[in-house]
This record gives sequence, structure tokens and C-alpha cells, in this order.
Amino acid sequence: MIDQDLPLTAPTTHPASSGGDVLLEARDLVKVFPFGGGFLRRGAGGVRAVDGVSLRIRRGEIHGLVGESGCGKTTLGRLLLRLLEPTSGEVFFDGWNILGAGRSEMAGFRRRMQIIFQDPFGSLNPRKSVGSIIGEPLRVNGHPPREISREVREMIRLVGLGPTSEGKYPHEFSGGQRQRIGIARALVLRPEFLLADEPVSALDVSIQAQILALLLELKARFSLTILFVSHDLRVVRSLCDRVSVMYLGRLVEEGPAEDLFQGPLHPYTEELVRAIPEPDPDVKNEDPGLPGEVPSPADPPPGCAFHPRCPHVRDICRTVVPELKERNPGHLVACHIKK
Repeated sequence: MIDQDLPLTAPTTHPASSGGDVLLEARDLVKVFPFGGGFLRRGAGGVRAVDGVSLRIRRGEIHGLVGESGCGKTTLGRLLLRLLEPTSGEVFFDGWNILGAGRSEMAGFRRRMQIIFQDPFGSLNPRKSVGSIIGEPLRVNGHPPREISREVREMIRLVGLGPTSEGKYPHEFSGGQRQRIGIARALVLRPEFLLADEPVSALDVSIQAQILALLLELKARFSLTILFVSHDLRVVRSLCDRVSVMYLGRLVEEGPAEDLFQGPLHPYTEELVRAIPEPDPDVKNEDPGLPGEVPSPADPPPGCAFHPRCPHVRDICRTVVPELKERNPGHLVACHIKK
């Protein structure tokens, strides 16, 4: 089996004191994507895809990240893995500031942090066999061929693919099987943290259930910590221990999953929960959904970004950005009306 204590180049930065059970932490993360402008980018604007997000993900939990499309969920996840560089802010993994890590140091961290992509086909190289795809992270990290072959076969078995899968190519598999290949590739290095970015959104409901069950099984086997990014609140409620809600680049609520779904504090979360479809096909969902459209992230409204769509809006909401504060034990909300 793979040595799970692979050598890690010692970071040059000092570890942060962020609590012994916190594996991954973001502090005031901002990501601005510039656009427009002419010569020397004069007059250029920017989209604040992530706008001052602070987040703690505790070791061993499945932390859900939810919100409508375009709210910044995927960008935040990639900032946490340093697949994107933030405009400002800090990211700590196991107490170390990874934004201060050099290339060799970051290579050590990347062995401990992996990602499952949304598109189970587009994320796989069609020119490579399944065995080559799964074994690539091991080759990059210098593992010997015999060990790579052994580990590839083991991961193929663990994700529920047949022994003949190793020599086949991605186009020979269904969408659910291709996502199993992606999961095997992500876990072959035995990481501690896994970013699951909408991993079942492209799959049929019956296949979704199989992939989610597989993730839970592998989480227990490998003691994984998972950030599960999704817009499907039914899936998040069934899977996650804790949930953060994003709207236009900011966190508006965070809490234990059952607390958040049974007693949402932010008007946006209330609307999302109310809009969850009933599992009984004979029960009609009468909720009309959120009023209005999501404002452009290139030109967000002042104050609380949700105020143009909020049924409880007050004057303060239009001018002052609410802080994310604890209202109940472990349950935080950014809302002026929730005192």
C-alpha cells in the first residue's frame, strides 16, 4: 500500500493557531476577475467572485457549500486548493499558510488535497487508458511502476469497476462509471482533503445515489474531510454534517446541517429550503421560487446583496453590509433582521 506519510517539504511560514480539529481554513478570501479596459487596463472593472469569505472546515466532516449558479462556490473551492490565486486573504491547511508555500512545498500539500470535477467525461483524457489516468498522480510523485500497478488495481476494485477496466478508455464507460474513475484518480494518493465540485449533478438520480454511497464508504475507509459543492439541497441535507450558504460571493449563513434545514435564519436560505422539491410525486410543490433575478456580480447592489429580492428588506439592508455572526451555538448568519 501507499505510504500515507509521504515526506512533505517543511513550509517556510509558521503554522497558524486555528484550533486542533480545523483542517482547512480561509480568512477574508477575495477573488476579483478583472474585465474591460483599454490601454494599460484604464477603466477596467472587475467581478468580485469571492468577496471576503472566512470559512473553517473541520477534520473528518463533510462540509456542504450551496447557493445558486454563479454565486462563487466553485471559485471558492479552487481558491482553497490554490488552483486559483486569491486577490487577497489567507488559506491555511493543517495550520500552514499554503499561500506562502513555494513550488516544492506546494507539491507536498497537493498530495494531501485533491478534487473531483463536475464533468466526469471532460475531466478525463480520452487518449489515455483508465489505468494510466488513475496512475498518473503516482507517476508524477515518483512511485515505482510495480507499486503504481498494484495501487491502480486496488483503486479500481474500491470504486466498484471491473478488473478489465484498467485497459479500457473513458468513452467505453457510462457517466456514472466515468465519475468512479475520477474518484479513483483523486484518491489514489490517499489525500486527507477532497473537494467534490458538483460531483453528481450531471448524473441520473439513481446513479447519483450510488456515487454518494460510494463517497461515504470511501470517506470512512480513508478518514477523508470533504467540501461538497452543490446546488442540490436534497443531496446536501442527506450527506453533509455542516453547511455554508453563498450568495453573490459572500457567505450569508452557516451551521449544522439539520439546524440549518429545520430552522434557516437568513431569508435567502429560507427560500432555498422552501423550494426543495417534495420526494412524494403526489405532493405538488407550490413554492413560486425566489423573486427577481440574481444581480450581476460585476455590479452588485450596495448593502446586503440579497436586499433587492428579500421579502423583509429594511432601510439598513440597502446601505450596510451585514456581518456573519453567531446567532445560535454554531449557527451563523449575516442578516440585519435576525437579531
